[in-house]
Amino acid sequence: MGDPRVFFAAERTLLAWIRTGITVIALGFVVARFGLFLRVLSSQLPASGAPHSSPGASTILGILLTLLGAAAIVAAVVQYHSFVSTLPAEDLPATHRRAFTVTFALAIASSGIVLAIYLAQ
Repeated sequence: MGDPRVFFAAERTLLAWIRTGITVIALGFVVARFGLFLRVLSSQLPASGAPHSSPGASTILGILLTLLGAAAIVAAVVQYHSFVSTLPAEDLPATHRRAFTVTFALAIASSGIVLAIYLAQ
């Protein structure tokens, strides 16, 4: 009799990486939009001689964080798939399908890439 706990541990690890990727994607979005907030704020304040950082830098950093989060999810899916393919058949639950988790993860990663493209415009 196999032990499906190994498979479920791998799936929990994948789900933890998905959560981490979503968090990094969300952080990238917030950083990119914070630059827009600074740009609007500086246009409404009277001109001061104080130097401030370029809002374009926060947009670039936000896009990079968004892409990093998507890349983390894709890397986790690749690692999950390669690990689970090494497990013996008796360790895999008979009624469980891996395709849903992998499809969901790749959909989230694709959403992160689409968000990065949106932020770049």
